[in-house]
Amino acid sequence: MESTLTCSTCGLLQQLAALPPGSVAECCRCGSVVGRRQVDSLERTAAFSLAALILYLPANLYPIMRMNFYGAYSESTIWDGCVSLFQNGQWLVAAIVFLASIVVPLFKLLGLFFLVVTTRLRSARWQAERTRIHQLIQAVGPWAMLDVFLLAVIVALVKLEQIATVLPGPGLLAFAAVVVLTILASTSFDPRAIWGQEEDAR
Repeated sequence: MESTLTCSTCGLLQQLAALPPGSVAECCRCGSVVGRRQVDSLERTAAFSLAALILYLPANLYPIMRMNFYGAYSESTIWDGCVSLFQNGQWLVAAIVFLASIVVPLFKLLGLFFLVVTTRLRSARWQAERTRIHQLIQAVGPWAMLDVFLLAVIVALVKLEQIATVLPGPGLLAFAAVVVLTILASTSFDPRAIWGQEEDAR
């Protein structure tokens, strides 16, 4: 079964035949990828999202930064950073950090897991709504997580290097792992499976 699509890079309208599992179709004019059929996307998405959900707790409970300032030792978690920003009157920044680093990643992972479970059960209900959930997950992806806190850690390391010892905490490693696993889970999911077009036609 062929489908007609437009290359997102050069705009060429072309016919795309049904792809075998694991194959990629390229634009005949510019060479950009115009179609892809993934293998075992549900299994990989479930594995990545479950691993990210497991690491989500230590990422938020353990400190992401440790500082020794003239003998005064302190540790900061993501939540501590949000509270500190709020107490210093930076409410907007605190809200952005809270949403981007705590709320959005959790709902994104739960949404991916929901899509995997309902698709694996071959549920025909709310297919349009589940497709919109996937589109929302893709839309909020660039706004979630790592950049804000990695930038904060780098700024602290650079600005406080002469007067204090600043070290990354164990939560930062879990935090970075959650980011990577979330990206892998999001890119592994094939939304066509929602509509019964299984990517791994067994």
